[in-house]
Amino acid sequence: MEASTLAITILWSLLFVYAILGSLDFGAGFWGMIYGKNNETGASQIANRFLSPTWEVTNVFLVIFVVSVVMFFPFATTLLGSILLVPVALVLLLLTVRTTFMVFQHHADKYKDTLRITSGCTGLIIPALLVSILPITLGGFVSFENEYPRLQYVELLTHPTLYMHIAFGLSTELFISAVFLMDYAKEADDWSAYHTFRKHAIWLGPVSIAVAMLTIGTFPSEASWVVENIQENWLLFGFSLLFFLIGYAFLFIKKKDRQRGQARMAVICIILQYAVAIYAYGSAHLPYLIYPDLTVEDGFTSPDIFYQMLIVYGAGFGILIPAFILFWRLFLKDRRYLKQE
Repeated sequence: MEASTLAITILWSLLFVYAILGSLDFGAGFWGMIYGKNNETGASQIANRFLSPTWEVTNVFLVIFVVSVVMFFPFATTLLGSILLVPVALVLLLLTVRTTFMVFQHHADKYKDTLRITSGCTGLIIPALLVSILPITLGGFVSFENEYPRLQYVELLTHPTLYMHIAFGLSTELFISAVFLMDYAKEADDWSAYHTFRKHAIWLGPVSIAVAMLTIGTFPSEASWVVENIQENWLLFGFSLLFFLIGYAFLFIKKKDRQRGQARMAVICIILQYAVAIYAYGSAHLPYLIYPDLTVEDGFTSPDIFYQMLIVYGAGFGILIPAFILFWRLFLKDRRYLKQE
């Protein structure tokens, strides 16, 4: 495997991890806001219990992803920084606001409702801004004036593909978080929250698939190359759909004397579904980072520097992975924390 291909694979893997963690993080914030004053279900308590320790981990992976982009593809930063300045700046601003409110949420009961609403709203706006970057990479929205790249905001904001991408991102976020929190509620033996999240997962699953298919149909004419590559990779996308159907079926399977649905198997299948879909889409997007102005090779650093950085990354993850395992055991598997004993 060429160094540039290995680099973009690592970067895409980090993007996948952040996409899953971000969906859980932002989705939990939204569900916590929606059910904040509903005393008939423990959905808000379950969502906030998961959200409380995990938002820091999500931000860690965001930092790692951004640093990886700069380190692996330094020659792409000029173009990316110019055309993505506004959405990225807004994301950073909202992340700062959200993080600040998350910190004070444990110390300011007087503003608890305000903090919950802020977390829930930013849990929708931030993913929408992040997903809005995807259509920019398809082509047709970047022009050059005096050799300086500019994002064509009018064309972007008036094109239906932007809003379909956002709809796809939000439906995916809420679906993944609903399935995961369903399993989380099961671990905590909170069956009212379990049934609440299962109900949402059942209707969000088909919606996310339908929106994904409709999104491809709204690609700009300049993105015909992506559509052709997606058609060539139909087998991978078919496997992704198969994993979805299996995971969705687990929402209905009932074991004897148990609640309907096998949440853990549903979570595993849905994560596999999006893993296959993300890598299939990434493969279809090659060799461009931004069509037609920037390819993977154009933005890549030298192979010698890349392999040196790879050693540093290996050492760093050698430290981080045991910490993440410990975190998982403390906050996502410890029944004393799950049940707040």
